[in-house]
Amino acid sequence: MFIKLFAIALPVFFAIDMLWLGIVAKDFYRAQIGMLMKSDINWIAAIIFYLIFIAGLVVFVIEPAVAKGSWAHAILFGALFGLVCYATYDLTNLAVAKDWPLLVTIVDLIWGAVLAASVSTITYFIASKIGL
Repeated sequence: MFIKLFAIALPVFFAIDMLWLGIVAKDFYRAQIGMLMKSDINWIAAIIFYLIFIAGLVVFVIEPAVAKGSWAHAILFGALFGLVCYATYDLTNLAVAKDWPLLVTIVDLIWGAVLAASVSTITYFIASKIGL
């Protein structure tokens, strides 16, 4: 079931996160941390992060939600998983990086929770609809 759920979650995640990064928050990040951003994205590193994050989301959130038949599990534990993962990055940066903006940390923590909860819940409903 992991492969099927991963195959559902992957495009859902990319669609939502690319909308956020490419349109909604594009100017926000450039204004807040533009001096730290590379002009060329390391796509290999980005793709590896996405694959690991989505695998974790499937194993720790989506599979259990499907097994329980609970969209509430998907949304609540998805939000918690996203918060924990994004907090690891952002709170570490806030602790050790010079001039790391608190606002970026707050926005990212909220975004991580919203993103993971959304992907988990949408994937759960798609999986339920197709009978997984």
